[in-house]
Amino acid sequence: MSARDDILAACRAARPPGDHPLPNLPAFAPASSDLRAGFEQGLALMGGRSFDLPAGTALGAFIAAQFPGERLIRDASGELPEFPRVDAVNRPRDLENVDVAVVRARFGVAETGSVFLSESELQVNTVGYLSQHLVVLLDPVALVAGIADAYQRRDFGEVRYASLMTGPSATADIEGVLIRGAQGVRSLTVIFCPRTIEDAAARSAG
Repeated sequence: MSARDDILAACRAARPPGDHPLPNLPAFAPASSDLRAGFEQGLALMGGRSFDLPAGTALGAFIAAQFPGERLIRDASGELPEFPRVDAVNRPRDLENVDVAVVRARFGVAETGSVFLSESELQVNTVGYLSQHLVVLLDPVALVAGIADAYQRRDFGEVRYASLMTGPSATADIEGVLIRGAQGVRSLTVIFCPRTIEDAAARSAG
């Protein structure tokens, strides 16, 4: 047997007999009654930024204006037909040259400024790490108060891969100096915009 098998066998042998139901999670009071403000504060603390989509402004044009020097923009949200799709590649590594990737988060966490992304939202998981800049579309009503609230949702059990992404990539391992974008996306931008009725209907039909 392998070392892994040995360890698992030892764990099974040491397990007490009988069923042991998981404890109930306590309900925590939200840190702030204003979930939107809490989310924006947490996101900014982790190096991210957020915008409201200006009224009457086309989403694609607004995104392109935020990244004037970047050329290849790919869309995973299904809401921007003017950009090539993320899943229109043969191999996950083909996304290594993406300047800006656009995804729609399922929900956000006010406590930490995190967004929930699974394989359904990313389409190809590598786009969340190989692209230079990640733009996340988030419905303002799709916010939960804290991490404990997020884990009580069914979303984690419905997907094979899930990530609570909080700001851009960062490391402070080298001489205690904070460097952003060292191991993943260089920037993370959240755009608050409700999901359109047409898009919601299309996803439900799919």
